[in-house]
Amino acid sequence: MVQIEYWLDGGWQAVVRYDHDEDAEGGHDVTEEGLHRDIYRDREKIRTEGVTGPLPANKAFEYAEEDLKEHAEEYVRRFEKWHGVKDRTDL
Repeated sequence: MVQIEYWLDGGWQAVVRYDHDEDAEGGHDVTEEGLHRDIYRDREKIRTEGVTGPLPANKAFEYAEEDLKEHAEEYVRRFEKWHGVKDRTDL
């Protein structure tokens, strides 16, 4: 799993997550299903976006890391907008 988290209301909340765990109940296998991105709001997954076709697990991890690095600011800004965060000086 690779994700961005945000400290809000006294705890860490998921913002965006990529995951791969073929052995977990309800888990995902990127080698068969492809890579997907989970979007979170109000501590719940609100959307899953398909990103790629099937990939080797190491390639999927690299892709997920790069996407989060490249788009972190965008994902965090959207999260802040959804949660009414206006001033981050008290974090």
